[in-house]
Amino acid sequence: MQVTVGTFNLNNLFSRFNFQATVDDSSATEGGYKFEFDTRLGVKLRTFSGRLVHGKDMADTKLIANRILAMDVDVLAVQEVEHIEILKAFNRDFLHSRYQHVALVEGNDRRLIDVGVLSSLPFGAITSFQAKVHPDAPQSRIFSRDLLRIEILHANRRKKLFSVYNTHLKSPFVAYANDPVAATIEADSRRQRQAEMIAAILSDTERPNSSFILLGDMNDTPDSACLQPMLSVDNRPLFNALQSPVETRRPKRESQGPGPQTSAWTYRRNPSGPAPPEFKLIDQIWLSQQLLPKFSVSHIDRRSRHGGDGSDHDPAWIELEL
Repeated sequence: MQVTVGTFNLNNLFSRFNFQATVDDSSATEGGYKFEFDTRLGVKLRTFSGRLVHGKDMADTKLIANRILAMDVDVLAVQEVEHIEILKAFNRDFLHSRYQHVALVEGNDRRLIDVGVLSSLPFGAITSFQAKVHPDAPQSRIFSRDLLRIEILHANRRKKLFSVYNTHLKSPFVAYANDPVAATIEADSRRQRQAEMIAAILSDTERPNSSFILLGDMNDTPDSACLQPMLSVDNRPLFNALQSPVETRRPKRESQGPGPQTSAWTYRRNPSGPAPPEFKLIDQIWLSQQLLPKFSVSHIDRRSRHGGDGSDHDPAWIELEL
């Protein structure tokens, strides 16, 4: 039995729209939401840090949908989705109800971006770990969004195939108003604490012979010191399934710099100044030791534009022979 499992950051799949409204940036509070109801327009407006939150552009929505349909995976972990209703509507209206099972639990993000899972295979137990706190910071929740665990069942619902853990770790983004050095240190520190918490959860939840997949947007590279705590559970290392992925097409030719030196990247970043673009594998798929013998191949759907096709991330997926 072949099962395919993927991950894709959908890049702000929001449902809100800008009905020709404006927001005064000078009146906004740092990092805060503001909800307004305009009786003349009869619509509700939402802002974040003084800016209107827009619904995702229709052309970009169609692009990410086409990429998902082309991947045609059985289980897809997604990130940056506003709520479950838009994920269900996206599945119905753009994916032609490709997935019979849809899950999303509202998480911790101030921008209201959540993680979810689309699946053609039935779900078993669904568990959110968003309320977890780290011992070093017990006053606040550790996960920026969530760590969502979902059991994936055989089509007959009589057998659990594996569990998926979908997450979206702390971003390295630093706001211009903040001290860049201090903010970077804090972001990295929080991402490392999140990795430590993931390791603790996996150790507490999964048995030594359990089949599970940890995947999502890690906002860091596999060799980063911040991620190392979660890459081994009870001295059993997880396997990086995206070490040598097969690309759906060759990457677009770069006009600056030599371009990517490996196929293992999902995110392209243009640094400031004359430096060439950076290519990073921040969207990752890690397998437990039990699943390693069943892993056959991994893929990345390569973008056709430097900025990305509907998302600034490229989706990745693996094939398992169960």
